[in-house]
Amino acid sequence: MSRPPLWALCLVAGLGVLSACNAAAASHPPGMGTAASSLESRPARSPSASQPETSPPTVRAVSAGRPCGYRVAKPSYGHVMWVFMENESLVSIIGTPSSPYATELARRCGLATDYSAITHPSLPNYLAVTGGTTFGVSDDGEPSTHPIAGASIFSELAARGLTWRSYAESMPTACDTVTSGLYAARHNPAVYYTAIRSACARDDLPMGSLEGGALHGALYAGKLANFVFVTPNVCDDAHSCPVGHGDQWLAQFLAIVFASPTYRLGHMAVFIVWDEGNLNNVVPAIVAAPSVPSGTRSAAYFNHYSLLRTTEQLLGVAPIANAVKASSMLAAFHL
Repeated sequence: MSRPPLWALCLVAGLGVLSACNAAAASHPPGMGTAASSLESRPARSPSASQPETSPPTVRAVSAGRPCGYRVAKPSYGHVMWVFMENESLVSIIGTPSSPYATELARRCGLATDYSAITHPSLPNYLAVTGGTTFGVSDDGEPSTHPIAGASIFSELAARGLTWRSYAESMPTACDTVTSGLYAARHNPAVYYTAIRSACARDDLPMGSLEGGALHGALYAGKLANFVFVTPNVCDDAHSCPVGHGDQWLAQFLAIVFASPTYRLGHMAVFIVWDEGNLNNVVPAIVAAPSVPSGTRSAAYFNHYSLLRTTEQLLGVAPIANAVKASSMLAAFHL
């Protein structure tokens, strides 16, 4: 599958890079058009030219440049995607020169301004957000050190006949339980849960390239699972590379997500969250969905358990562990 058109990548990347994009667009073939002239007139395209148009007329004006606020009524969200970034506080991302894309996306969609991680380091947070508890884990040990027998969002979805997929960038093989290269097993929580071990080889997959990997294929073929956990590699999540690099990766990745037929049909919510931070452990949590009014900001207290509860509510499954009493994000973001 080819990359989204230049206008989609440019517009999603935010106002801070539009001038550079306009210059690049000037050298593109005339048939590409410009962002301003093509967004409202061009209907959403189906994955291939031979397939019929899939987007209903009510969402034809939706573009990658307007991922939120194009539906007043709350749709039924049959797909939820989490994208987890690494080790930054709210104040080190939103409104900073190093993160123009995240800042602009928060302005165009929704931002929780008092969203807290649970603890330190990374792994207990990834277990908390998927299992509703840290399971007593307080380090970043490998799955061989911490086999988790408890329930998780993965097992509860499977029990209800719903589907899930984890896509880990740079993971060598499916359900890889060993950290290697740019892949960190501790950022891929599905590989820790023993109850889903048999399903893990099928449902926990290497992401592949942005333009043609397994996740891209699912998005553009209409085969996305009900719940999707996206793990960038340790450079692209800004764990081991500059924050600006992670911001650029988000711009490229989410341009593909927002331009996909799966998102443009209007039944998918995307949460971009950082696993842990430094200042009071308050981290950025950006909410993007068709019904989220552009510019929504919520000062209510939320945490990783809130994200779990919110996702369980969207997908119609009962909350587990600490998610039972956690504050829901549904009303705050019109989900």
